[in-house]
Amino acid sequence: MISSYSSSDPTTQIFRGTKNQIIQENPAMDSPQTRKAGLNLPTGMSETSLRLESFSGSFRAISNLSSPSKSSTCSDRFIPCRSSSRLHTFGLNDKASPVKEGGNEAYARLLKSELFGSDFGSFSPAGGGGGVPSPLSPSKNMLRFKTDHSAPNSPYSPSILRNDSGFSNESLTPPKPPRKVPKTPHKVLDAPSLQDDFYLNLVDWSSQNVLAVGLGTCVYLWSASNSKVTKLCDLGPNDGVCSVQWTKEGSYLSIGTNLGRVQVWDGTQCKRVRTMGGHQTRTGVLAWNSRILASGSRDRNILQHDLRVSNDCISKLVGHKSEVCGLKWSNDDRELASGGNDNQLLVWNQHSQQPALRLTEHTAAVKAIAWSPHQSGLLVSGGGTADRCIRFWNTTNGHQLNSIDTGSQVCNLAWSKNVNEIVSTHGYSQNQIMVWKYPSMGKVATLTGHSMRVLYLAMSPDGQTIVTGAGDETLRFWNVFPSVKTHTPVKDTGLWSLGRTQIR
Repeated sequence: MISSYSSSDPTTQIFRGTKNQIIQENPAMDSPQTRKAGLNLPTGMSETSLRLESFSGSFRAISNLSSPSKSSTCSDRFIPCRSSSRLHTFGLNDKASPVKEGGNEAYARLLKSELFGSDFGSFSPAGGGGGVPSPLSPSKNMLRFKTDHSAPNSPYSPSILRNDSGFSNESLTPPKPPRKVPKTPHKVLDAPSLQDDFYLNLVDWSSQNVLAVGLGTCVYLWSASNSKVTKLCDLGPNDGVCSVQWTKEGSYLSIGTNLGRVQVWDGTQCKRVRTMGGHQTRTGVLAWNSRILASGSRDRNILQHDLRVSNDCISKLVGHKSEVCGLKWSNDDRELASGGNDNQLLVWNQHSQQPALRLTEHTAAVKAIAWSPHQSGLLVSGGGTADRCIRFWNTTNGHQLNSIDTGSQVCNLAWSKNVNEIVSTHGYSQNQIMVWKYPSMGKVATLTGHSMRVLYLAMSPDGQTIVTGAGDETLRFWNVFPSVKTHTPVKDTGLWSLGRTQIR
């Protein structure tokens, strides 16, 4: 360590640890008398006033101006005996010190090996642990600071870092810096008549890279590859769009209407394939698995539809006491999670028409639901304004794993398939978008830009971009996740040029 000091005292002490020398220099005292004697002394002190006196096995310099000693031998340097010095006072004794947190001991051994050769690490002083090291070998205490013996043991112990061939370069690699997420959207679309209704689901992104948006009585398709906008349908003045959902293949789009119907459209040919009834009032949420379409309604029921049969519905799930506003199939299509305005989160399976789990810890409506693509049976849900919490569940036993208070209404949740992270959108009172790292739930980024509740969320097929919609009648595209192949920071520029256009 090299330190720079500024002082009015011209006398400077320079410590050289390898030879334990102390050289006293006084550049101001350069009289002929002092040069003749070979000793630099302060003004008013003669060479006979300084004598060296032995005390308790060590040396100390004593100034005696009144009683000079003619027999004293003066010198400009001295080398104390290491065996009689109180080295333990300064933490310079040869006893082994524990590894400091962060791997300083491993770094010190590696540096000493590079400086003094590979044989230095195996050197042991003759005479046992308390002996004096050989003058032919450097001291063990070089390149090592005094350690805090109360510090906990580091997981990077010497036994882990050292192997037969030397040190592990991979273990000494410094941690990667946190991933940076752009704070602004790379594209904004105007979406006139996008409703500010917490219980609706009006935005979905297909696996064929086409975005479906419900605006009033119409559904529009926006192609992310060429920004082409297509009007799919208009339900007329007596009906309205309440929900949209693509099939997994991305070729068919289901539409839930205000009159309780469910329509299925061919997205490539813009043709209606089928219309199914069964609900008494608006159908606010839809969810596809590989072959079954589930629909939730304000009538508190969940209907399951199969396009391969002629009946409008194949089963009816009754369990909620208020409007159903959240529906998500698990990744293996075996379980269906539903959330309602009755503050309940229910989990259904294929073996019964009664819920397998009834989770009642939320204190507000449960619209935000997502299944983990990285761990089977891991479910996350979010509560409304009175709850504000994100809760994690193990659906195999119904236990709550964790709960995080976000401070605002949770409107949507989506789990990244590329990394083990979650994105949440919020309403009252901050209207923000948050990216969380699971399972630590550390905040990766907080994004703002919407002036009203961020009620709608969808993810691109490559898993890197999300689109959010709000009652401010805008759709904003954000690059929040890295690609699945290379975990590099996402770029601030996306596939589309930065700008604001209309979706219709």
